[in-house]
Amino acid sequence: MPTDARYSILDSPEILQFTFYPRKDARRGPPNSTDYLVPVEGGVSIGCRSYIHHRGSPSILFFHGNGEVVSDYDGIAPLYNQRGINLFVADYRGYGSSGGTPTFTSMVGDAHRIFEAFLDIRRNDHHRGDVFVMGRSLGSICAIELASCYQDQMKGLIIESGFASILRLIKYLGFPTEFLGMNDITFPNTAKIRSIALPTLILHGEDDSLIPVAEARDLFENAAAKRKRLVIINGADHNDIMLVDMERYFTAIREFVSGER
Repeated sequence: MPTDARYSILDSPEILQFTFYPRKDARRGPPNSTDYLVPVEGGVSIGCRSYIHHRGSPSILFFHGNGEVVSDYDGIAPLYNQRGINLFVADYRGYGSSGGTPTFTSMVGDAHRIFEAFLDIRRNDHHRGDVFVMGRSLGSICAIELASCYQDQMKGLIIESGFASILRLIKYLGFPTEFLGMNDITFPNTAKIRSIALPTLILHGEDDSLIPVAEARDLFENAAAKRKRLVIINGADHNDIMLVDMERYFTAIREFVSGER
């Protein structure tokens, strides 16, 4: 799957060191988890970890936020499992046990390889539940990319603390964008979500100080899905959205994957 050439504009060293914060972590997962290394390119593999509730349960392929690694979800995955959901978390190049160095171009290209491996794992393990893709913050790029390309192979898209415009995101982070030569304010997430007819759930903190809630509203308004829902967690910032109102957060996800709302 060719990667949009516009991502390469963002791959300058100045932007990459400003936006990616890779952290190595080789810790093994808990007993109920399984680790995978997904080959993506020239000897580089991406670390992923699955947490299975049941082979008949719905599964979420999850792309985490910047500064996080797969093992950070060892304590969070049981909350999904308790609600009857399998979770498959993917790292990025340079994160966790993954090789290589992260770039926007490689992150998006690797997402396709990870999705293929995820489907192969499900087939080999005889999984029967529906497939969903979810992206948190930076991971919203990967989730929306996959949802836009494989709508016939998944049942829905979930975005948590995501953004509509990568140019606005970089500006929020304090980086000057004038020299980029890019003027498409809708790239990538707004432009791509306009083509996604899949059911869509968007979760965002009301008081998100990193990615303003206006970004979530922009995504919601542009989503092409007939079945779409925006859940704003009152009093939540960027990194505590799940903790501030765990019941509402997980109820929204459970209802979404079960088709209730």
